[in-house]
Amino acid sequence: MSIKDIIREQTPWSWEIPRSYNDAMAVPALVFADAAMLRDVMSDRSLEQLVNVASLPGILRAAMVMPDVHEGYGFPIGGIAATEYPHGAISPGGIGYDINCGVRLLTTEFLYTDLSDKFRKLAEELNRQIPSGVGRGGSLRLSQSELDRVLNEGAPYLIAQGYGSPRDAHFTESGGCLDWADANQVSEDARRRGFNQVGTMGSGNHFVEIDRVDSIFDADTADRFGLRMNQVVVLIHTGSRGLGHQVATDYIRLLMSAMPKYDIHLPDRELACVPLSSPEGSDYFKAMAAAANFAWANRQLITHRVRTAFANVLGTKRSGQIEVLYDVAHNIAKIEEHEVDGRRKQVIVHRKGATRAFGPGNPEVVEEYRNEGQPVLIPGSMGTASFVLAGTEKSMQYSFGSTCHGAGRRMSRTRARKEVRASELIQKLASKGIHVQAGSKRGLTEEAPLAYKDVNAVVDIVHDAGIARKIARLRPVAVVKG
Repeated sequence: MSIKDIIREQTPWSWEIPRSYNDAMAVPALVFADAAMLRDVMSDRSLEQLVNVASLPGILRAAMVMPDVHEGYGFPIGGIAATEYPHGAISPGGIGYDINCGVRLLTTEFLYTDLSDKFRKLAEELNRQIPSGVGRGGSLRLSQSELDRVLNEGAPYLIAQGYGSPRDAHFTESGGCLDWADANQVSEDARRRGFNQVGTMGSGNHFVEIDRVDSIFDADTADRFGLRMNQVVVLIHTGSRGLGHQVATDYIRLLMSAMPKYDIHLPDRELACVPLSSPEGSDYFKAMAAAANFAWANRQLITHRVRTAFANVLGTKRSGQIEVLYDVAHNIAKIEEHEVDGRRKQVIVHRKGATRAFGPGNPEVVEEYRNEGQPVLIPGSMGTASFVLAGTEKSMQYSFGSTCHGAGRRMSRTRARKEVRASELIQKLASKGIHVQAGSKRGLTEEAPLAYKDVNAVVDIVHDAGIARKIARLRPVAVVKG
């Protein structure tokens, strides 16, 4: 029997693969999608991977994917799994190689018309200020002791060095620092890859983008978030760079070799896992947290350089206040409290290409936004749109406080390179008023809008399902990519 034969509709926006599909599943698998999107998902191995996730030791309620789902390493991208704390599984495949890849949204005092003749210069200056590309480092080179501070303290350490204000960390998930991080669990190989990469963008789908607010769906919440029509904002999307990738590589290898010790047998070795309470699980969790802190420090230094770029182009007196609206991770595992089987309990939530979306009243949402719910930042492709959402109580009930993280790929990078010419793409974007700066033509074509799903459709599904609600839409006017 195939997944297509057994998957059943729960609502117009959710589908279930029951436990009876195979003997290894400990819980059902849940897919957030509409019928059209579900048909597209069937074209790769995403749902087979999701079924495998449902076999993780200690998994609770269901293995889940969001509508931006596509095939990944071990877990499908867009995947969510919560396991029993403290003896349930911790799986690097449920976080991904780019630990704490995430998004930060900055607000400015400007309207689109204020800067309509400055966007090209701003894009060029952002490109100068923020190094991008595979393996490329930046001007900030950290000593061993400084790198330890970044790994253990995250964004607040850089802020203390003059690269921002305490307000920046306040409006960052977990204050920009996971306090169980331990730099001693990060290998020398990872350190060598990361010592000069704080403040750099990297490649792939990472970017720094100037947008304008082109639609507001909830005026009261938008106002609370500091958003208004035609406002200029800046979206930053990047993660832990080579350091995070090496942490994942190191520990996937370690956990694969450790699984027999704990009598763990899985249908896919890419799901390599051990109990969080084990020495290997604890060490990975501490190293993952250190890499997450590195990523928050990275976005913090990029924020400082965005402010510098605006000041250089507009003049220090005219550049105005550029503030952090919010910063949220979408590749991470955290210990959180959720209701399971009618009682509150601590669980280990894996989010791989999924965004935390805590609802109103949650004490982990900063006081300024607590009545509205946590801001959720959903980047699209460089030629379409991005969204600001808010978390909901329903997400706490149904998806462990989680929602989608972006548009989601629908085409491989190899196929995108074959179908898109860089020069034509640049011209097409320019015709829409979007100025592009790119580190390479290859990187640009791989991230062409046609390689991604329709972000509007993805966001509509999570909005209609009630696990996040639409607040505002952003349209790009200048994009800087690796």
